[in-house]
Amino acid sequence: MSVRETVLTVFSDVAREQNRQLASLADDLPLLDSGIDSLCLAIIVANLEAKLGTDPFSAAEDIDVPATFGEFVALYEQHVAA
Repeated sequence: MSVRETVLTVFSDVAREQNRQLASLADDLPLLDSGIDSLCLAIIVANLEAKLGTDPFSAAEDIDVPATFGEFVALYEQHVAA
């Protein structure tokens, strides 16, 4: 499974578990409009660390916080490839 597919799966799973209505996840979708809240995002980051073996938010000191879903995926793709 690719990094993108893993991120999509984790977003969907967490939204379902937290009873959140998830928007259609397109690269240009702002994370604030995705239907997830800060708790969901924290759960997503923890689940992705377990699945992908990295947490780019704690691994890098100088990180641009992703504003869109596409930026979020790209951040994980960069750290998994590194």
